[in-house]
Amino acid sequence: MLIFWAVLGGFLLDALFGDPAWLPHPVVLMGRCISALEKRLRTALPKTPRGELAGGAAVAAVLPLGTLAVTGLACWAAARLHPALGLALQMLWCGQALAAKGLAQESCNVYKELAKGDLPAARRAVARIVGRDTQNLTAAGVTRAAVETVAENASDGVIAPLLYMLLGGAPLALTYKAINTMDSMLGYKNEKYLYFGRCAAKLDDAANWLPSRLAALLWVAAAALTGNSARGAWRIWRRDRRRHASPNSAQTESACAGALGVQLAGPAYYFGEYYDKPTIGDPLREIEPRDILRANRMMYAESLLALVLGLAVRLMLVL
Repeated sequence: MLIFWAVLGGFLLDALFGDPAWLPHPVVLMGRCISALEKRLRTALPKTPRGELAGGAAVAAVLPLGTLAVTGLACWAAARLHPALGLALQMLWCGQALAAKGLAQESCNVYKELAKGDLPAARRAVARIVGRDTQNLTAAGVTRAAVETVAENASDGVIAPLLYMLLGGAPLALTYKAINTMDSMLGYKNEKYLYFGRCAAKLDDAANWLPSRLAALLWVAAAALTGNSARGAWRIWRRDRRRHASPNSAQTESACAGALGVQLAGPAYYFGEYYDKPTIGDPLREIEPRDILRANRMMYAESLLALVLGLAVRLMLVL
């Protein structure tokens, strides 16, 4: 029952408080470890494709395994001191592994600037949550970027960590976050990370394969619950779920595009380089700022569905 209450408590902590700036976050420490490991390994190993592959593989092994060992030991030690302390630590880390409230807050900041008609401020706001270049985006481009981010991060920021914490508590959820953080820092297909980041990217693909597909199906159900088009979400998901270089990223994006009846993705600039990405969904209407709010409602609806279903399964297994 420890994991049951830890997951429920963590979910409520994230829903109520998100990630307060004053509270140290494990992902920040993970990022520092990744940077330190990368610097040391690039210095020590040959600057060749084989050397960079070896360095990236070392990071991809050390960080997740280290995270699992350290957090597992911490939770065990806390529980040995007192069961309530062990539960409190697991609740805290489960809450920090989830990103629903933070995602909603950041995307709503984009909506507020668009609603005021302040496009430069909207570009700055969306730049906080997307990797693409934003300085030349139109209002529609800013809106599209925010909606895509909500849809994609509903999977790797909410559903995936929720699934892993249901399986193995906070240590497994934070191990997943370590994998996801590595991918966000190293998993680029540019000259610098083509070889060094390959193992991190492949590991992230594997870790997200099942959660992303569960998230897409939950998004279809969430579309029905929030007054959007479940039929459109199902149709576009089945058609467009593979229209992305990643095997996972288009899963929830396609369901979101179909639910809203808009077109997402398409060409974009990253670090000044043009990428001719395929579009996702049909432009049944023009995208509008309120679609950010609609996407957030579906994200919250699917999160609640995942929590209820996951806890129900967990309870049945315990009983």
